[in-house]
Amino acid sequence: MKHLLIVYHSKTGHTAALVEAARRGAADESLDPVELRCLTASAAGADDLLWADGLILATPENFGYMSGALKDFLDRTFYEVEGKLLALPYALLVGAGNDGTGAIRAIERIANGYPFIKVQEPVISRLASVDQSPDQDVLTRCREIGMTMAAGLALEIF
Repeated sequence: MKHLLIVYHSKTGHTAALVEAARRGAADESLDPVELRCLTASAAGADDLLWADGLILATPENFGYMSGALKDFLDRTFYEVEGKLLALPYALLVGAGNDGTGAIRAIERIANGYPFIKVQEPVISRLASVDQSPDQDVLTRCREIGMTMAAGLALEIF
């Protein structure tokens, strides 16, 4: 059975809603099952990355960058998995107050060094205020990311 790891940080619940939609998609009963691990960035570690066959990263956009918690996860795990990790397919979800591109750019730069291989375009959920919820179209796209990752892993497409 293939393994899908979701690593995320969420302070307001915006990014957590994106993750929940992706998690539901990955666990869809119409797909061949994959084992799923959904962890906060502070709880995830190198062993989780080495376990994974695929990865979904999710972060709020903070000051035009990824969250400090997700950056910490990437910092804590890089040297521990260096040379041990095969190319890991990944997708990215961003909860943004601005345009999300700074967070994406930073993560993609770091992902190249791991190596993570982007297999889907990032989903950006832009909200005008923290008391808003992601719209249904964005949640549907996140669910599709989860489904696509799970199906791609189960079918050994990536």
